[in-house]
Amino acid sequence: MPGILYLIPNTLGNTDLPADDQLTHIIPEQVQKMTAQLDYFIAENAKTTRAFLKLIASRHPLIKPLQEINIAELNVNTNIATLPDFLIPLLNNQNAGLISEAGVPAVADPGANLVQLAHQRGIKVQPLVGPSSLLLAIMASGLNGQSFAFNGYLPNDATQRGKRIKELEQRSKHDKQTQIFIETPYRNQVLLEALIAHCQPSTLICVATNLSLATESIQTYPAATWQNKLSTGKAPDFHKKPTVFLFLAAH
Repeated sequence: MPGILYLIPNTLGNTDLPADDQLTHIIPEQVQKMTAQLDYFIAENAKTTRAFLKLIASRHPLIKPLQEINIAELNVNTNIATLPDFLIPLLNNQNAGLISEAGVPAVADPGANLVQLAHQRGIKVQPLVGPSSLLLAIMASGLNGQSFAFNGYLPNDATQRGKRIKELEQRSKHDKQTQIFIETPYRNQVLLEALIAHCQPSTLICVATNLSLATESIQTYPAATWQNKLSTGKAPDFHKKPTVFLFLAAH
């Protein structure tokens, strides 16, 4: 019988709290215990995963010394043809943990393809509870939480990015649907400026930064207000910080 593929949530960043508090604040106790019992992980980033396992070990002894735990990297550079190799241990009755660099795996994360393949191979997939920056952002935005769409990254080309923003704003207005985006942290300012430039002044824009961390910041204003904030030097402190962007067009 195949092993189980556990989808393990990670923290959303360094909370600046003691190791013990970082986990109790974010990751449920049962998830911590399950993680400590696994010796095979499929991770977006091995270094980040080792740091997370060190936090786990501060509360729950790992089943093996950290240096003996197998961590296979699965990221955007992984050849999709090699995905079956990641599942060989599971087909040999070994449990495994799929873990993202931050937050929950398989959401805005390359692990989704592996999860699909696991289903095809008859491997049980079990998601575990933990922080999702996207859900935290929609919860705290004040925008429509009944209907929303995650759009990942917008085009890098300025013209194409502006066109896409206008398309999504029309969809937001027609369907009363919140639109959600992420960006490479050093390009946060560029994305906010693009949203302000191409959205209607009344469109509500939320900027949610460092969610679940001590430096968390969540602000929702009309595009016109954001324009004023930027022009007066009152932009949010979000340079190189993980940020979720959301907007909802006025009706």
